[in-house]
Amino acid sequence: MKTLLLAGSFIASPLHAADADKNDINALYIQQCAACHGTDRLGGMGPALLPENLGRLKQTEAEKVIREGRPATQMTGYKNILNKQQIADLTQYIYQSPSHKLKWGETEIRNSQDVVHAAGTLPDEPVFEADMMNLFLVVEIGDHHVTLLDGDKMEPIHRFPSRFALHGGPKYSPDGRYVYFGSRDGWITKYDIYNLKVVAEVRAGINMRNIAVSADGNYVLAANYLPHTLVLFDADNLELLDFIPVENDKGESSRVSAVYTAPPRGSFIAALKDIPEAWEVTVEDNKAKLRRMTTETLLDDFFFDPGYQHLIGAARDGKHGVVINLDTGQTTAELPLPGMPHLGSGITWEYKGRRVMATPHFRTGAISVIDMDTWEVVKTLKTEGPGFFMRSHENSRYAWADVFFGPNADKVHIIDKQTLEIVKTLQPEPGKVAAHVEFDRYGKKLLLSIWDNDGAIIVYNGDTLEEEKRIPMNKPSGKYNVWNKINYEEGTSH
Repeated sequence: MKTLLLAGSFIASPLHAADADKNDINALYIQQCAACHGTDRLGGMGPALLPENLGRLKQTEAEKVIREGRPATQMTGYKNILNKQQIADLTQYIYQSPSHKLKWGETEIRNSQDVVHAAGTLPDEPVFEADMMNLFLVVEIGDHHVTLLDGDKMEPIHRFPSRFALHGGPKYSPDGRYVYFGSRDGWITKYDIYNLKVVAEVRAGINMRNIAVSADGNYVLAANYLPHTLVLFDADNLELLDFIPVENDKGESSRVSAVYTAPPRGSFIAALKDIPEAWEVTVEDNKAKLRRMTTETLLDDFFFDPGYQHLIGAARDGKHGVVINLDTGQTTAELPLPGMPHLGSGITWEYKGRRVMATPHFRTGAISVIDMDTWEVVKTLKTEGPGFFMRSHENSRYAWADVFFGPNADKVHIIDKQTLEIVKTLQPEPGKVAAHVEFDRYGKKLLLSIWDNDGAIIVYNGDTLEEEKRIPMNKPSGKYNVWNKINYEEGTSH
């Protein structure tokens, strides 16, 4: 199906079902679903119901949600209201692109802004006692909640509901007081950790890739898949400042692969998914100023060296990576990374007097360790399956890597960073996915997720590698330590 995206609009080919059937299903949707998900399926109280937004939810799972509901949400089951065929028809309907035009431009963004507590109106002292730099936020995707965790006591402080399908990792303000969440269906939520309250929300797009917060804490930049836009906000109350259609000089548009802040450069870096370009975005007079860099390949994900002199990008063909000098915009090296590296999860450390980076691979059981001076592969570690996340800490001798895909997804490898050898493989909960490690601020303890509705966060000792505690949670995924994130700790994602 071919689509065209221009200046915040989405136009799709018509459905291929018979008009009568289509009208019947549309009427059924309007009657049963529109109150929460919107008449145009763009979302409201509930998430957007479009194929782009449901990409990670299998149709069989969506059908189960319609039939049985979703626990701890306002989504109740329809098995006593609709018959099996109606439920099947609704499921098929929401996985087809609508024939009408979907628009999300500046007017829609401004109208979506909701300032619950304006900046400066809430107390400046925390309502609880803890080391504010050693807090964790744990995203529980099973029932769309977030748990605030005390990193010293390893005990929950507070649990609150989130938007549907948070994506890309929360981003903290430079002082760690506020956190910004981005959801798959375009919502940005600003949360005051001191007061345990949502303070502002805005919807940046229909399908959003991720968000970034500027190093000075003044701006939030959202990267969208749908429509093809970058959207700049004031960080205080999420007021729209600039709306940037993502196009090249020929008017061809593109999704944004991701956007990250580059603190030493005082800028944002965005890579484009459908056009061979990377953009450096600076803000002048509350407007985005673009510097375009032509790349030799389409970039899917990327990573930086510690000084933010180079962008290391994964080519969309899944067969190699490229190194781009951010000062010149020139591609300076190619990396032999044949297994579709997850560079957004890459980490770095000092090895024998030189800086190396390591990345897991989506498509092959391997971890590549790369010299960041010569850009040569120092070593390729064979793992028990493709991985997704890799984590460490400056104060830890170990790097942890999950085996996220395949029959060994319940295993986790522990790598000695100075011998480049796997020294231990854990199987914390046989048959359940174990993933995404995050260290505390000191590198002494770490958290690991058991990625299941009856899951848990496991606390490990970073030195002895022994399990210390389990905290039950509902499909916990990412965990994000305040200190590590605001200081861009070398062992965590940015």
